[in-house]
Amino acid sequence: MRSQQSGTALSGPSRNPVGGHVPVAGGLSSVGLTYAHDLKAETVQVFVANPRGWATPAGNPRQDEEFRAVCEAESIPAYVHAPYLINFGSHTEATVEKSVESLRHSLRRGRDIGALGVVVHTGSATGGRERSVALKQVREHLLPLLDELTHDDDPYLLLESTAGQGSSLCSRTWDFGPYFEALDAHPKLGVCLDTCHIFAAGHDLTGPSGMHQTLDLLVDTVGEGRLKLIHANDSKDVVGAHKDRHENIGAGHIGEDPFRALMTHPATAGVPLIIETPGGKEGHAADVERLKKLRDS
Repeated sequence: MRSQQSGTALSGPSRNPVGGHVPVAGGLSSVGLTYAHDLKAETVQVFVANPRGWATPAGNPRQDEEFRAVCEAESIPAYVHAPYLINFGSHTEATVEKSVESLRHSLRRGRDIGALGVVVHTGSATGGRERSVALKQVREHLLPLLDELTHDDDPYLLLESTAGQGSSLCSRTWDFGPYFEALDAHPKLGVCLDTCHIFAAGHDLTGPSGMHQTLDLLVDTVGEGRLKLIHANDSKDVVGAHKDRHENIGAGHIGEDPFRALMTHPATAGVPLIIETPGGKEGHAADVERLKKLRDS
């Protein structure tokens, strides 16, 4: 996956392609896809801007085209993660305005590189305001961005719930309901389910049916076909801790078995798994391999 000329092609299996979030500083394709190749990744996720800033860089057209071409040639689903600062529920007008600009940039850049989806955190109701007020603000500013996604190759907007810290607008599975309602269940709207976040928010994924019960609740809330991506992360903390601290697969409080169960639920058929775990390239490669073994066992 280093380039089209590398002769290395990895075709993701139809059930659950497994890959990771890859660094791209120095080149979206030259650095990002080389890292993905080293992980033996079947799917990738990238940042197209500083995740902790508001800058909206233009990108490198040559790197964009090569990244897109390689992912298409090797059937590698690609995704963009929008910056962490975005919060459409903020009581600060400047934050909301910058959120609109930042997310519009991520969606446009996602289309440039052939990404299937752009992941954005669902945010929180700051300044002591009611959730209902914050969700009205989400509708006012986020629905127009969804309506701009009119091209066939525009990415989906994928909502990622949080671990439930503070005044989070969306942390439990049923919280996606009001969020989807605020956005008229827009056809370009989907869900990115982070296993660490949902566990930290209070859904016990362990036990013989914990993962399947949680996925059933999600489908009951948003409907079939809305789960587009999974962030597969174990948790350093216990269920309900409301702490967003990722752990390597099988080394945390979720454990291996729920991830095996995850890949047998009807709602996850064909849905890629992206790891965002500790340990650098060595740890990432081990987690990708571990998930593949669980999938294929």
